Amino acid sequence: MKFLGNVALLTSLASAASIGKRTSPLDVQIEQVGNSGLKATITNTGAEDLKVLKIGTILDSTPIEKVQVFQGSNKLDFQGVRLRISTTGFEEEAFETIAPGQIIETSFDAAELHDLAASGEYGFVANGVLSYAAANTTEIVGAIPYSSNTLTAKIDGAEAAKVRTAFLSKRTSVLSTCTGTKLTSTRNAVTACRSFAAAASSAALSNTAKVNEYFKSTSVGSQVAAVFARVVSECGSSSSGNSRTSCTDDYGYCSSNVLAYTLPSLSYIVNCNLYYTALPATTNTCHAQDQATTTLHETTHLTSVAGTDDWGYGYAAATALSSSRALNNADSYALFANAIHVGC
Repeated sequence: MKFLGNVALLTSLASAASIGKRTSPLDVQIEQVGNSGLKATITNTGAEDLKVLKIGTILDSTPIEKVQVFQGSNKLDFQGVRLRISTTGFEEEAFETIAPGQIIETSFDAAELHDLAASGEYGFVANGVLSYAAANTTEIVGAIPYSSNTLTAKIDGAEAAKVRTAFLSKRTSVLSTCTGTKLTSTRNAVTACRSFAAAASSAALSNTAKVNEYFKSTSVGSQVAAVFARVVSECGSSSSGNSRTSCTDDYGYCSSNVLAYTLPSLSYIVNCNLYYTALPATTNTCHAQDQATTTLHETTHLTSVAGTDDWGYGYAAATALSSSRALNNADSYALFANAIHVGC
């Protein structure tokens, strides 16, 4: 592993690393382990303990996007899982407390979730936010941004392809279907998703104050409206469209606090049991979660809709993002749609 030498690659990675970058008490460094493996070293450089959330972050064992990968100036498609997590009711084990000066490590293989089959030089950068809770509580009170060093590594494509094949072979065959009350709830959520998205699309073109609140710019209304218009199309029917929805955990990613997840590369959405047991069909509370906006959130992850990432969950984290990140953040759209529906 070495510092970047390719100018185009350096420019792409530096841009990715700088998006939303602010002063942070987290120092994150990534290094190569073996061929396509990566190790992230996270240091608390601040003066206080940080009780950070692991679920849906670089500390999660679920195959979510933990690094952005570049080949030349092109960012490679992510081929893993996008989650929506419940932002309340966390257990203590959902957090990792990092003391001042403490270093923690996490390892993962980039080849599992990115196509590295072409041998050559690739660039890697890890950036995002980590939500945190106050000591002795499990309530999220804020979010801390982080951005790693920007590095490149030479990858043996044949070895990376073996890693990818081995990872895919772990996935089960998708045979399950929705039935009973879950089927009814799912269909109702799809219908509500369409209604919410239609109202949000219209509002994005007329309510610049709300667009600025959730997307940090008064000039991006047309972009936001276009995404919601595609959501309207995808949620226009529960029996057709580009995606499929399952009511059972076909891939085994419904861990604690996970409401639903999407595999964008397969256009496949899974609603976890928590989606049906913890969420109302719709809510009249500002910034609260429900089945309708969770379906909307997951729909924006679809490549055919917006291919959004998960930069920040919940109002505090989502509204702390830069405009460019908010426009690519699934929860920003879900929160905006909720605000328009409720009248926040």
